[in-house]
Amino acid sequence: MAMPRKNTATVSAWVDPDDAPEMTAAMFDRAEIRNAGKLIRRGRPTLVAPKQMVSLRVDADVLAKLRAMGPGWQGRVNQVLREMVERRPG
Repeated sequence: MAMPRKNTATVSAWVDPDDAPEMTAAMFDRAEIRNAGKLIRRGRPTLVAPKQMVSLRVDADVLAKLRAMGPGWQGRVNQVLREMVERRPG
């Protein structure tokens, strides 16, 4: 025989909204954001095909030149590799 569930909801100590506790930054950090009842997730959305981390040995001078190209150099390397493999048959 299943035991009845206990009510685990906490009962608020205040009734009058003027007696409500002051909101703190920690409370806002833990808050859920909802739009029309749907939970809005914070942060970067989950990718359908996320990139995979690999270890790759590259000559030091090549790496230095790639990094000298500035921010986004890894994405540019990915694009060059993509173009290369798409050109190859099979």
